[in-house]
Amino acid sequence: MTEKMSKIQDRRISMRYVDHYESPLGSILLAADDVGLTGLWFEGQKYYAQTLSPEHEERELPVFRETKQWLDIYFSGQEPDFMPPVHMVGTDFQLMVWEILKQISYGETITYGEIARRIAAHKGIPHMSAQAAGGAVGHNKISIIIPCHRVVGTDGSLTGYAGGIEKKIKLLSLEKADVTTLSVPK
Repeated sequence: MTEKMSKIQDRRISMRYVDHYESPLGSILLAADDVGLTGLWFEGQKYYAQTLSPEHEERELPVFRETKQWLDIYFSGQEPDFMPPVHMVGTDFQLMVWEILKQISYGETITYGEIARRIAAHKGIPHMSAQAAGGAVGHNKISIIIPCHRVVGTDGSLTGYAGGIEKKIKLLSLEKADVTTLSVPK
């Protein structure tokens, strides 16, 4: 077995516990390990529970109570003033992208190109592919809390949300982001 495969298996094993949350936008599956929240997916979204170990159990944990409290505040139209413990598991590149996502302010948006530029600057390289950044954004396992819905196309298009464009629009609208300047791809 390769080292990469071993790391993937270790990641799957770490996602041991699940719980559910009913949001105004549909059912959400929560996953956690002993460190923190490892997954938050809308039911049926792209990559739904893709990294969740088949050997998991439903359990009420403090991290799930905190996450549900965070989501209750968020879906009431307020910006939560705390973050539940998260355990982001991914490649080094994905982790860099997800750290950038965490820095996007409530109600604001950023482009895939800007994420790529920030990573290129951090790495000291002249260019980074916006598509590569988009791939990492799309594989974010902790939706909403790690706000991948706040990323838009360079042309202002509402593209690339694993939960679906309709949910992306509703999340941005809930945050009172100016969605009038953004376009829906045809």
